[in-house]
Order: sequence, then structure tokens, then C-alpha cells
Amino acid sequence: MTRTALLTGGAGYIGSHTAVVLLQAGWSVVVVDNLANGSPVAVERVRELGGGDVEFHEVDVRDEDGLEKVFAAHDVDAVVHFAGLKAVGESVAKPLDYYDVNVGGSVSLLKVMRDAGVRKLVFSSSCTVYGDPSVVPVTERSPVGDTTNPYGRTKFIVEGMLRDVAGAEGGWHIAILRYFNPVGAHPSGRIGEDPHGIPNNLVPNVMQVAVGRRPKVRVFGTDYPTADGTGIRDYIHVVDLAEGHLAALERLDAIDGAEAINLGTGKGYSVLEVIAAASKAAGHDIPFEIEGRRSGDIATVFADPTHARELLGWEAKRGIDEMVGDHWRWQSTNPQGYE
Repeated sequence: MTRTALLTGGAGYIGSHTAVVLLQAGWSVVVVDNLANGSPVAVERVRELGGGDVEFHEVDVRDEDGLEKVFAAHDVDAVVHFAGLKAVGESVAKPLDYYDVNVGGSVSLLKVMRDAGVRKLVFSSSCTVYGDPSVVPVTERSPVGDTTNPYGRTKFIVEGMLRDVAGAEGGWHIAILRYFNPVGAHPSGRIGEDPHGIPNNLVPNVMQVAVGRRPKVRVFGTDYPTADGTGIRDYIHVVDLAEGHLAALERLDAIDGAEAINLGTGKGYSVLEVIAAASKAAGHDIPFEIEGRRSGDIATVFADPTHARELLGWEAKRGIDEMVGDHWRWQSTNPQGYE
């Protein structure tokens, strides 16, 4: 019997790659997206790559009436909740937008799920809930909540809300996936990250410079307590991440209530190391310029992925060269993204 997963934000970067993986694993996929950060072209290419149909609904996750109609039209078994705003720097400048979409949208979704009798959820959380950790690698037992930016606070708030709902109502099976820094693209080069406006994250910024869309990479801070002075992050290939969502869906019955799970590689790379790897993939040096630290950023964070391996039977397989190589294939064959 075919199972159906509803993906909020499924036309976006991580959602589209997860949709492909789910289709290939035999799941039926329904996508809900307001296209603020997604593209209908991505949905078309997901159908092509996944070898199956995708039902697409252009609905904002805050629109409860719209969501109710989607749930009424499909026999949904589980939800993967990607929809939300995701840029750290932008969240510092526009905090109300982030609380409205990320927290308000999650409230609306949970109400509609409860009314529809759907109580299986995989939530797209973030390592930003750990704030500036005093000890790395971080485990799921590391302190959370002392976040350094509004984006991270919205994820922390939604995590708490999910635990409260699961504790109050029973019957919920919720995987809270705290992922680290998704990069890369589908190896076909057909889908990838296509940020609207100036990219807030490092690798899409680097790749847009490499392809000539922007003049140089801005490196924010070289005075962090790291080997080369630049920030260190745990970068994870987006296909590994998508496979982590499939693993979580397949094992939701084993989770009673809500449980947090790190999805990362367990290894960190500095900003300058990423630029060097990307330059190798692109076949030429990528110019960069040093600037001061950016508000909300921290020095070092990377995961301990042991729990994901033990609970989900999942671990990241792809290294930094494959990450930037696939990202470059996407960017070089789609220099203007999906446009």
C-alpha cells in the first residue's frame, strides 16, 4: 500500500531533494508551498527525477483554510514540515517576519493536522537551537535555547511547542531533525539551491561568485578562535539530508512523543576551506574579501551524529568535495537558477 507524505515547503531546496528520495522509495508526495523560496520548475524536475507524480498546491502554511482543503483532498499518512524563513542575518533585521512565518505557520499546521487525524510529523529544525556551544561536537543532550539570533529562537520555540502538544494529546510521533549546514545539489544538476536575492548562506554565495553572478565572496570575520580565524560549520550534502528525512519517516512509529535528532557529518570545515574546495571544483580561484563579523554568527559548531545512526540507521556518506562538486554542477548548468 502506497503511503502519502505531505511536504510543506516541498518546492524549496531541501524539500525538493527530499521529494525525489521519497518518490524513489515508493512514497506518494503532496507538496504545499507558497513559492516564496521555492519554484514550480523544481516541482516539475522532481517529477522527472523521482519517476512519479507530485500533487502541488500553492498554499501558505499560515493559511488554515487552504491547508484544510489539501488534507481533505489527500489521504495523508505523515507530514514533513520544511516551510519557513531560514536566513540568520535576515532574521536579525526582520524578526517579526520570522516569528509570523516560522512559529505562526507551525501553529496553523498543527491545528489542521490534529483536526485531520494526522499525528506523524518530521520537523525541519536547526543546529542554531544550540546557540554558541561551549563544547563540540554537540549532542542532542547539549544545552539548547540560548540562541544567538531570531531564526534560531523560532526553531527552539517550535520544538517546545511540539513537545507540549505531544505531551498533552498523546498519539503523536514527531521527529525533530536538527540539521547542520545543507549544501550540494542532486548529482544530475537538475535541482539545487536557488535563493531569492543575495544568498545568506556561504556555499550558494560562493557558487554565484564562481559562475560570475556576483563579484566576490564576503568573508565575515577572520578573528574567530579557529585555525584560520574563520567560522567552522558542519556541512552536509543535501541528498544525505534528504535520505535522513526518509529514514525518519520510516521509523516514526518508534518515536513516542517528540524526539530531537542531529543530522550532520560530525566534521567541521572553515569558511576558507570551503572556498578552497569550491575553487577546485570550479577550476579557478574564487575571489573573496574579508569583512568584520556578522551579527548572530558563532565560531564553531558541528554535530555528534551518533543518535541518528542508532535510532534511524542513517549516517552521512558524502564528503566536502562531492558536496561542492555537485553544487557547482547545478550552478554552472543553471547559472540563473530556475529562471
